Amino acid sequence: MNQTKTIQPPSNVNRSIIIIGALFFIFGFVTWLNSLLIPYLEIACELTTFQAFFVTFAFYIAYVVMAPVSSRTLKKFGFKKGMALALVLMAFGAFLFIPAAYSRTYIIFLIGLFIIGSGLAILQTASNPYVTIVGPAESAAKRISIMGICNKVAGALAPIIIGFFLQLDKADALRSEIANLTASERTAELDAMALRVIPPYIGIIIVLLILAFWVYKSSLPEVDTDEEDESLSAVNKGKNSVFDFPHVILGVITLFLYVGVEVISADSIISYGASQGIPLTTAKYFATGTMFAMIAGYIIGIITIPKYIKQENALKLSAIVGIVFSLLAIFTSGYVSLGFIALLGLANALMWPAIWPMALADVGRFTKAASSLLVMGIAGGAIVPLAYGAFADSWNAQSAYWVLIPCYLFILYYAIAGHKIRRS
Repeated sequence: MNQTKTIQPPSNVNRSIIIIGALFFIFGFVTWLNSLLIPYLEIACELTTFQAFFVTFAFYIAYVVMAPVSSRTLKKFGFKKGMALALVLMAFGAFLFIPAAYSRTYIIFLIGLFIIGSGLAILQTASNPYVTIVGPAESAAKRISIMGICNKVAGALAPIIIGFFLQLDKADALRSEIANLTASERTAELDAMALRVIPPYIGIIIVLLILAFWVYKSSLPEVDTDEEDESLSAVNKGKNSVFDFPHVILGVITLFLYVGVEVISADSIISYGASQGIPLTTAKYFATGTMFAMIAGYIIGIITIPKYIKQENALKLSAIVGIVFSLLAIFTSGYVSLGFIALLGLANALMWPAIWPMALADVGRFTKAASSLLVMGIAGGAIVPLAYGAFADSWNAQSAYWVLIPCYLFILYYAIAGHKIRRS
């Protein structure tokens, strides 16, 4: 796949990397807050586990719904203005948390999350090309890894920072005492709990609006994607559409399942800890541990790929580690079991950077269409966690992790054979 040449003068490269790094930090902070919102809203809005996992559904389904809207938005407003608009849209979604908290209405929380996810879908579509063009092509992989680390550091900090404002120690106490409260006492306590979400989200709104203004006034260049399409026009003459590439379709399924298991491991960990008798105030640090495990995986990838290990072998190893850690989480208990769920971050870290190039190999002029399908695969974060939530209600939170095993097995199949399938 050809890459768009660098169109920035060297003096602006560092400034652009800082801006894009800030965007990826926001991606991580907002995305991985869901691990805290699931148990928090489960208590405040009196939800079942299945209902609580509509937090991830509302957030990630936006990537499918907004896929065509994102490209049209960027075409109309340009990449830089489109990103600024997306940040404003996210601020509006965060604003809806205020009336949602005052009325303790779950559906308004979900609408807010969907709008935040919609803004992120536009940002993801726009910001990823910039990672390539802001500097020399030969160092693009290094910049991608830096962006991934920015994302996961934010994800590690989010549960700790927001958890402080949500006063999880009081949430733990309320969870154990709620059965003994009268109806009026329970309503008053839950109302007070819901209102604690407002101050941190006001802070998030302010940060998003400041970042929107910063991006709008920045010197980030526009991206000529039409020129990139023309450079691929002579490839794969016998193919009529992206559906003529079986390895792409299998790659979309693989990415769908990968995002699903990543979201389950990160977003279920706090509520799973609670089911194991671990206080929310302690379990939130395991959510942070998941992010640090992913950062460790990124660093391992930077050092070892491709010098010591091929991408497909890294995906094989990651899938096997995912299976082993999932089984250990299922067959152990307490802090040990929770620790293995956190360590799934290490298994998941190299999957995204491995699946993309394997799925896009040899697609030529269909690269953009294939990329669009792969982005839609992010909807796995909406669907697969719902299956976990349903199983957690039917069985228990620990047994529900069996849903991870077939997902990792399919990822292993793709790493071994699926990515090699071609249609002549």
